[in-house]
Amino acid sequence: MNFHSAEFLIGAVHQRDLPGDGLPEVAFAGRSNVGKSSLINRLVQRKKLARTSSTPGKTQQLNYYRIDDRFYLVDLPGYGFVQGGIDLRGRLGKLTESYLQDRPQLRAVVQLIDARHGPTELDRMMISWLGECQKQFLLVFTKADKLSRSQLSRQFAKLESSGDFAGISFAPFSAPTGRGRGDVLEWVLEAIDGPQS
Repeated sequence: MNFHSAEFLIGAVHQRDLPGDGLPEVAFAGRSNVGKSSLINRLVQRKKLARTSSTPGKTQQLNYYRIDDRFYLVDLPGYGFVQGGIDLRGRLGKLTESYLQDRPQLRAVVQLIDARHGPTELDRMMISWLGECQKQFLLVFTKADKLSRSQLSRQFAKLESSGDFAGISFAPFSAPTGRGRGDVLEWVLEAIDGPQS
């Protein structure tokens, strides 16, 4: 599926900056430099819609991308590292937490994990928190092209055998090859069109 329009709307740094048009939203969360911007770009087939950087902590606001005037994809600041020091990190942490807990337009969260390393302690905390808040979420294992099929299979088998991720939907993804785009996009669209959580 292709979209007719995809545009950056606003980089929100306060609650008052968030759009008030009521369109549904899907947020993208994950550690710094895990590939949130690359995933958004690949989903909408725009190479430079969301700015990517090899420097962790570049996203320092809630970046809103309006898709076909129908819904928003929201790129959240990466957790674990933010440029600008502890005050900025604290402020962004509160904004993100408030957004995830209280935003009525938020339909679902795409939680990104680096496939090469598997979930970190921060990832596990986020997954647990999303579950406790009863948020609909999908785990997307990025940078899947960096692993062979057998390595990726072993990684998923290890996760499944641990029991920590029982019943949680997940998908591998590669921004360079586009692997997994269809699965992630289908999930996002179902979340947008489905009942509000």
